Amino acid sequence: MDREFVKKRKMSNNDDACYLKEKLDNGIPQISLMFSLTEEVGTLARTLKLFEENNVNLLHIESRPSKSTGNEYEFLVTCEDTGDQLGMFIEKLKLKAATVHTLSREPSSSDTTKSLPWFPRRIRDLDRFANQILSYGHELNSDHPGFTDKVYRTRRKEFADIAFNYKHGQPIPRVTYTDAEIDTWKTIFTKLTELHPKHACSQYNRIFPLLVQNCGYNADNIPQLQEVSDFLKDCTGFTLRPVAGLLSSRDFLAGLAFRVFHSTQYIRHGSTPMYTPEPDICHELIGHVPLFADPAFAQFSQEIGLASLGSPDEYVEKLATCYWFTVEFGLCRQNKELKAYGAGLLSSFGELQYCVSDKPKVLPFEPSKTGEQKYPITEYQPIYFESDSFEQAMEQMK
Repeated sequence: MDREFVKKRKMSNNDDACYLKEKLDNGIPQISLMFSLTEEVGTLARTLKLFEENNVNLLHIESRPSKSTGNEYEFLVTCEDTGDQLGMFIEKLKLKAATVHTLSREPSSSDTTKSLPWFPRRIRDLDRFANQILSYGHELNSDHPGFTDKVYRTRRKEFADIAFNYKHGQPIPRVTYTDAEIDTWKTIFTKLTELHPKHACSQYNRIFPLLVQNCGYNADNIPQLQEVSDFLKDCTGFTLRPVAGLLSSRDFLAGLAFRVFHSTQYIRHGSTPMYTPEPDICHELIGHVPLFADPAFAQFSQEIGLASLGSPDEYVEKLATCYWFTVEFGLCRQNKELKAYGAGLLSSFGELQYCVSDKPKVLPFEPSKTGEQKYPITEYQPIYFESDSFEQAMEQMK
């Protein structure tokens, strides 16, 4: 966004509440705390003794020198949330610590202070929310093209199980796609690759042949996510991880901060190859993947993800809207002609032609204004935003 809009808020010493509770395997929620201690002999031992005296089960602890003061250390701990007992412990901790902040994904209804939402600090932390999908997965809505198709629904559950069981660092399981699924892919792949040379941005057209050469992109083969992920990692450090359906904006953007793109493996229903109400592997591999191999675009995507970490909900909403009008539906001008770089356009036979026609309105990309723009989800966009380059859009987002 513009520089004032995206300026990170700095928490004051008494800004001490933010709640993120997550269920452990034993059903007990956990909570993360950040606190700082003045550097002196025995201060950490005395503080840890406080955990023991109040029967607070400590699950994880890490530390670092404070970046704001030279005589303090900052600690991040994760412990079991025991409700009121934990609340009393936190009040006691405030008496010993220079600062105390609590982090949570589910704010307490009794919390009246500002909150700092939980966010992943390590790439393996993505495992904590990767299965918290908002819709679809294998449970399809009644208006979904595959709702009455038992074979398709069973197949979707197979893909969902792969995603639900996946953990960071594991190889992505290979999928043997059926002839019907490959036929659907072939229809989409063939039509889109006829349009890309004319309507896609130059970066996309430069990279796509490399995917054909290295990842098995062709009309008769649906590429495997692991092979594509390996290719991206070599190019820009981006990787893929399987997901069963739609994530929240906050969780999806958090993945981008670690150069991780959550990708579906299932394909849309064969009865409507030119329409899907949700992201599918055609959208991911044909729309998104090529530009994640471009260094400038990869950096732009990561910058959006980094800006989302720990940000308030209203700010994440604006970031997600800017993401929608860039990474999903962005246009750029090359050699005085409009070209598509958004994945939603590059994977849509109809909208790719529509977006560069004289029918929609095309406005300059201005993050502070674009972030407020409303948009439809199930029809062509009436408004698009154009940038001269990814680098320019990234600079504007700072």
